Amino acid sequence: MPLVYFLGRRLVMPTYFKRIEVLGQENLPTSGPVILAPTHRSRWDALIVPYGTGRGVTGRDLRFMVSADEVKGFQGWFIKRLGGFAVNTRRPSITTLRHGIELLQQEQMLVIFPEGGIFRDADVHPLKPGLARLALQAESSDPNLNVKVVPIGLTYTPSFPRWGAKVKMHIGQPFSVADYAEDSTKAGSKRLTADLDQALATLLKSTNAENAAAAEDAAEDAIASASTSQPSPCAAQSNPSDSAQSQSASPHA
Repeated sequence: MPLVYFLGRRLVMPTYFKRIEVLGQENLPTSGPVILAPTHRSRWDALIVPYGTGRGVTGRDLRFMVSADEVKGFQGWFIKRLGGFAVNTRRPSITTLRHGIELLQQEQMLVIFPEGGIFRDADVHPLKPGLARLALQAESSDPNLNVKVVPIGLTYTPSFPRWGAKVKMHIGQPFSVADYAEDSTKAGSKRLTADLDQALATLLKSTNAENAAAAEDAAEDAIASASTSQPSPCAAQSNPSDSAQSQSASPHA
């Protein structure tokens, strides 16, 4: 797994993407059980998230809880080498949930995409309740566990990443699951999911506004550059008197 991370961070990512911007890395816990909760915008997320949060930043390797469709074929082989394991997002099995809880009890950093699938637009889609339930179950197993949930907004320009695309990752402040454990599991799960949804929406709104402003500045720069490169209309037209003088002088040449 470390070799795959190294190749992705040093070779694949800088080669494929024009720019990868990561904001808010100071919000990442460097110890203790953590659930990273990114928006899911591309299959590249399995490399982008470790790039901005993993071993090279926090000194920690990540474990991924991904949909069963994403661990098939060569891609599935690759994701498994990155620490991914499959989950049926429609009907998560008890075994999968137990495995997730065990990883948190071992104070590992777990990645769960709360939207449950890949969406190409700029909106936060309804979050699945499984992340909050898993976090609360892990917290209830040990009151001193102190699980953290970190919201992460991911955006790609263009939305279907291609060679030379730009990526922005915005990492928000972590939630302490203990603050929700005082409620019943159902109520705490609902409140944590709602707060996470709001945090992700805020991160994406900020990122989209920054992207729009950058695009507007780029367009203005392009217009300004085009206008300065065009010759002046006065310079483009010949002076009639100069032409006449030239013609009158030519017989004496």
